Amino acid sequence: MNEDLSKEKCIPCSIGTPPIVGDELREMLDEIGPTWQLVEEKQIEKSFKFKDFKSALEFVNQVGEIAEEEGHHPDIELGWGRVKIKLITHKIGGLSRNDFLMAAKINKLSIGFF
Repeated sequence: MNEDLSKEKCIPCSIGTPPIVGDELREMLDEIGPTWQLVEEKQIEKSFKFKDFKSALEFVNQVGEIAEEEGHHPDIELGWGRVKIKLITHKIGGLSRNDFLMAAKINKLSIGFF
């Protein structure tokens, strides 16, 4: 496995690409850390808390910039002092390497907020 997923670039996957499952899924989860939750083995998500709405919005905007650069877009829930990020590769109906790359990039970004 790559030592730093946040340095990799997302690569578009095709319909028919199998989602990550089993041991590979567990290894990828280990790489992004225990704060990301696996949902039905098809999605990963993480919640963040902020001191106010403005900080949460700034974080969301920076996540959006990363998503545009990578061409891989998370589902984002924004509220006063909170953000929830959900990652899934809709095209394959499950998790791809790109979801874990984005999680690693979001983890790295979040360091500047906390």
